[in-house]
Parts: sequence; structure tokens; C-alpha cells
Amino acid sequence: MSVRVTLVAAARSSAPLAERFDDDRPLDQAGWHEVQLLAHALVPLAAADLRYCSPTARSRATGEALGYAPLVQPALRDCDMGRWRGCTFADVAAREPAAVDAWLADPRSAPHGGEPLLSFISRIGGWLDTRPADDIAAIVAVAEPAVIRAALVYALHAPAPSFWSVDVRPLSTVTLIGGPGRWSLRLDARAS
Repeated sequence: MSVRVTLVAAARSSAPLAERFDDDRPLDQAGWHEVQLLAHALVPLAAADLRYCSPTARSRATGEALGYAPLVQPALRDCDMGRWRGCTFADVAAREPAAVDAWLADPRSAPHGGEPLLSFISRIGGWLDTRPADDIAAIVAVAEPAVIRAALVYALHAPAPSFWSVDVRPLSTVTLIGGPGRWSLRLDARAS
């Protein structure tokens, strides 16, 4: 039996250049505005059999604003960025350029003292693979963009460095269909 998991990217909590590693800030004004603009297309996902979200403030707020009443899933937390938590990429790159280069080049490295990219992808894949398929047709989960990128890399059996080539925009969706170790990507057209 297959399960359909639709992942919804949380609305924004800051301007793109002000995004911080492992950030837990609430939705900003632009994020609330985006939710209002796109709600008509995303609210129908509330009919899913199970509704989840990452533990971040913006994921929870996005799920609530869309009427999902999501259950927080600790396994869907963002990558643990260790001592880089709360810093922007630009800040870290200026302060620790060699560490950033190592982190980007080797998915097993964790120069920040947190979670290696490969472990993060495996953790998110483990969450996917343990979704119940018995009598469950649809699941929706609001998550951080990095969580969605990790889920796609895992589901497609793509090499870990492809994580850096996936761009997940706020409130974008992607659907994965399948079960443990056998996921397919489905792209749907949405009416504007």
C-alpha cells in the first residue's frame, strides 16, 4: 500500500539574505501576507488524513494559519547547526571560510559541531519511511525548506551534494508517493 505525503514549505520569517541557520523566529509580515495570498490553493490540503509540522515557530504558524491543526513532529526539525545556529551564511563564511568550504564539500562533515548533512538526510528519510500506509491515503506536513530538500534527496536516491541544488520557496509544495525505500515524486498543477 502507498501513502501520499505532501510537503508544504513554511512561510517566510525573514528576508532571504537575513535567514539564519537553525532559525526559530515566527512568521514576519511578508510571511503572513504570503499565507493570505496562497491560502486558497493550500487550504484543501487540510483534508489529509494526518497533518504534521516541523517544531519551528514559522512551521507551526503556517500550519495553523492554513487550518491544518498540525501535530508537531520532532523528527522534522531543521538540521542541527551547532555553534552556527542563529548566524547568517554570510557571517559564518566571513568568520570561518575553510569550515564552510569543508561543510559544503563533504556531506559527512560537521565543522559547526552539529549534524552532518548526510545524517540530516537520513533522519528525514527515516521519518518518511515510517509514515503509516495502512488505511492512510494522504499526509500533509509543513516543514522548513531544508527538511523538504532533504526529503527530496532521500526519496530520489540522489547523491547528498544535490541537496545544495534544490531551491524550496516559501509555501511551495511537493508530493511524494510510496513507502519505505520506494518513493516517487509527483508534481501537480495548481490553479492560481
